[in-house]
Amino acid sequence: MRIPHPRSLAGQLFAMQVVLVAALVAGCAVFAYVTDREQAVVAARQRATAAAAAVADSPSVAEAARSKDPTARLQPYAEKVRRDTGVTFVTIMDTHGVRWAHPDPRQIGATYLGHIKPALRGRIFDETYTGTLGSSVRVVAPVRDARAGGRITALVSAGITVDTISAQVRRQLLALLAVAAAALAAGGLCAYVINARLRRHTHGMNAAELSRMHDYHQAALHAVREGLLMLDGQRRIALINDGGRELLGLPEDSVGRYASELGLPPALTGALLAAEPRVDELHLTAERVVVVNTSPVSSGEQRGTVVTLRDHTELQALSGELDSLRGFAEALRSQAHEAANRLHAVVSLIELGREDEAVDFATAELELAQALTDQVVAAVAEPVLAALLLGKAAQASERGVELVLAPDSRIDDGVLPPGLPARDLVTILGNLIDNATDAAAEGVGNESAPRSARVTVTARADAGELTLRVSDTGAGLDPAASEEVFRRGWSTKSPGRGIGLALVRQAARRNAGTVEVTTSPDGGAEFTARLPLTTPATTP
Repeated sequence: MRIPHPRSLAGQLFAMQVVLVAALVAGCAVFAYVTDREQAVVAARQRATAAAAAVADSPSVAEAARSKDPTARLQPYAEKVRRDTGVTFVTIMDTHGVRWAHPDPRQIGATYLGHIKPALRGRIFDETYTGTLGSSVRVVAPVRDARAGGRITALVSAGITVDTISAQVRRQLLALLAVAAAALAAGGLCAYVINARLRRHTHGMNAAELSRMHDYHQAALHAVREGLLMLDGQRRIALINDGGRELLGLPEDSVGRYASELGLPPALTGALLAAEPRVDELHLTAERVVVVNTSPVSSGEQRGTVVTLRDHTELQALSGELDSLRGFAEALRSQAHEAANRLHAVVSLIELGREDEAVDFATAELELAQALTDQVVAAVAEPVLAALLLGKAAQASERGVELVLAPDSRIDDGVLPPGLPARDLVTILGNLIDNATDAAAEGVGNESAPRSARVTVTARADAGELTLRVSDTGAGLDPAASEEVFRRGWSTKSPGRGIGLALVRQAARRNAGTVEVTTSPDGGAEFTARLPLTTPATTP
């Protein structure tokens, strides 16, 4: 058994519109018919009044009434007036109601059927009465003889039969029905065109299906963790889900605002406003790293943009930690290789019988390796930062760069608050040391740069503030680019880089801190990050 499918929303609206148009046209037709009938009766009464009054005021009628044979003179005159005025009858009678003129000559001499008393009192009056010609709308007027002192000497009755009025209304009704049918056809055609377009937009779904789809849409929109953002043709937010507001840090009332007024970074705003699609672009907000994909919606004209956002913050942080671990591994490999070379040298000295020289060599190497470790461990009680400094020192040494811990560095155990993530510290200090090492290493082996390549790190916690300062002996930075260096994509190296310093500023802002760049006393660049220790990490 086939289950009947509910009529689509467009079909329901079409049926409703057709019924409404039909009812409206029918009501207008009935109203017009009633109005036309009343107007036809009024027009007939006015025409009869005009005819009766004109005949009654004619001097020839009063003169004929005084003659011995009034019919001979009044019958032709009454018929001429009837034909000229279009009334059904014109009857002239004496004051007793005896007819002198009538459209039917056989009725001449008979008594008038109707009321004449108001006319005998000198008043023109009208009535609907059934006479010899049938029911009619008639008017009776008195004839006054001026020669007799204005005495009423005769009466005039003019009228139009109801059948004549009905025939006229029927003709008008046929024209009205034709107009009503044309209006109904035009209304039905317009309703069909409108609903055909509505059917295309609703894809033939009924109201229940549209309501169910809306519920599914809302549930899916708020369930997905990824951000979804839809911009209209004016680049205003038409729709945004909870994930999108969280990733972009937008308030609840963001719908309807222009994308250029959201306070997002310029690069991210440019991606949202771009007319061409963007695929897997990496952008930074105030506290997150997001992957942006945009897809313009167009059908001959720009109608909007669909934007999807994925949180890349955790992945970026894990990637940074992986790079640090890889660096640690490379440093350990390098140290193992150097230790093996030194061990071979010690063994060779022993085999040559130079035990004292072997002991002196081994002791010197141990003291050199242990000096930096002792200095870092004594000054930095935070294990993550200490391990990071030791690993970066080994990496820098392998590249011919000396990493030095400033004498005033001091971070006691328990000073860093629990709300300051160690991951952010690794991001800030690790990226700053990597950039400083790269800058300092550029002059290694260059005869025009006689200075030794060195990176100086200061890590100090005092006065309620954690200070991480990294300076180098590199070429330095242009002072005009002091803010541009923190923009994502800015780099003096190969394309595809330039995210490290942007992540540094993002991590600092995430912990209510600041990062600034100045000229180092060693001639290179000096980056200083300051993070508060008295309050937990907050979002600016």
